[in-house]
Amino acid sequence: MPKVAVYTITGQTAGDLELNENVFGVEVNTALVHQAIVMQLAAQRLGTHATKTRGFVRGGGRKPWKQKGTGRARSGSTRSPIWVGGGTVFGPSPRSYAFRMPRKQRRLAIKCALSDKVQSGDFVVLENLNFDAPKTKDVVKMLNDFSVDKKVLIVTADMVENVEKSSRNIPGVKAISSCGLNVYDILNHNKLFITKDAITRIEEVLA
Repeated sequence: MPKVAVYTITGQTAGDLELNENVFGVEVNTALVHQAIVMQLAAQRLGTHATKTRGFVRGGGRKPWKQKGTGRARSGSTRSPIWVGGGTVFGPSPRSYAFRMPRKQRRLAIKCALSDKVQSGDFVVLENLNFDAPKTKDVVKMLNDFSVDKKVLIVTADMVENVEKSSRNIPGVKAISSCGLNVYDILNHNKLFITKDAITRIEEVLA
């Protein structure tokens, strides 16, 4: 089983913790992780792009000239796609780009992302995490105590308001709860700070 050190928010060692090998020690499947990230980013696309077909372009209700006898090509509307100012034939229309992965694959992708952080040493376990008041300088001090100046993801068991408010003004720092854990946020941040309670909650769901 992977064993990691447990720290206080001041950077002092507070013991060791054995992680569940079925969650934090799995073999990393890069293809599966990539698919999970594509799924998450695709779901965030608005898909509101649209063009007007000939049925939506204003005007063109009257036949521009009679069918025969003019010497010109027959035409029924000035909003035909071959006319300037006409409709678009195969333009984009509002759509959803979202697609789904099986639940087992989604959970395995999260396990792979967590295991990668553990193997790379970018996994910091905190004994507990809370602040008396929402102050940005408290998070800055904690990161300085760990000598971290990179993008950091903070994971707590439940959403802690003081932690979330204290970290959201710092570029590159994001705080989420264990139920909101996702592959993109894990891999998009260089360092992962996670509390013991959050690990227990994650192992209950993913183990």
